[in-house]
Amino acid sequence: MADLSLEVMGLKLKNPIIVGSSSLTSTVESIKKLEMSGAGAVVLKSLFEEQIMNQVYADTVNYTHAETLDYVKYFEEKHIVEKYLKLIKDSKNEIGIPIIASINCNSHGKWVEFAEEIQNSGADAIELNLYNLPSDPKINQHNYMETASKIINDITKHISIPFSMKLSPYSDNLAYDLLRISRTKISGLVLFNRSLNPDIDIKSESLINGHPYSSPGEIVNTLRWTAICSDFLETDLIAATGIHDGEGIIKQILAGAKAVQMVSSLYINSLSAIKESLTNLENWMNEHKYNKLSDFRGKLKRSNVKDPKFYDRVQFIQSIQNNK
Repeated sequence: MADLSLEVMGLKLKNPIIVGSSSLTSTVESIKKLEMSGAGAVVLKSLFEEQIMNQVYADTVNYTHAETLDYVKYFEEKHIVEKYLKLIKDSKNEIGIPIIASINCNSHGKWVEFAEEIQNSGADAIELNLYNLPSDPKINQHNYMETASKIINDITKHISIPFSMKLSPYSDNLAYDLLRISRTKISGLVLFNRSLNPDIDIKSESLINGHPYSSPGEIVNTLRWTAICSDFLETDLIAATGIHDGEGIIKQILAGAKAVQMVSSLYINSLSAIKESLTNLENWMNEHKYNKLSDFRGKLKRSNVKDPKFYDRVQFIQSIQNNK
């Protein structure tokens, strides 16, 4: 029988499916259901930097006395964070799989200090979700990775548990930037986070949220970069976005991922997608006579294929011509 267990970010998982940060991981009850459904680990619903700062601002905007303002800000921050810490403690008391806390941020600053409280509450690891969209034409130098480096340097002063960073694919030189980050004290990189997509309601001529879930077709960008980066990254690689079934998991491990994150498929297909995906993975491994995940991990990463440039091609016509 195939062994699906692994170690990633220093955590021992019974299988490579990590349920990503979402409303599915926002209560102890829902996390219990994920554990019973077969999840290898969960990333808790994110504590947002903006959530903390915006709520504090909303609740303190009418205070003008400096000392009173600081006092109220302090207790507002503590209230938000303590609710999150309680979720961690309660989860650790009742759940047997690794619990990964999540902080969603877009800058480095005071919020980093909360990471120490997260560690003290019993979280097995922390995922830092750094989101970015380089949409300001007035900014001529992209400092996204500089921000990432500052956050990593700051957080290592506060915690000793493993931590990963979940990044967007927007960068001046993605391969170089990921390599540089992988050489820090980080325990893993998650590629990639999925941004909120806008849409337009043409009847009301107003902005609305786009479709919230990924599709299986969205796996291709992560698959490309997993295969490219698994050649040189000096940390564990976790694939995310567009992974909906056992086939998607197999592809990402063949490309070099240690584990994968699933979310959208669980909303679309129910929690049964976890067990079905694991069954498909195990059956495939038995069919191909692989005893453990490391037997085929990275088999199709860029350096292991006959035509490594296949992963680098971006012109559709050229790709079609070379594969006739």
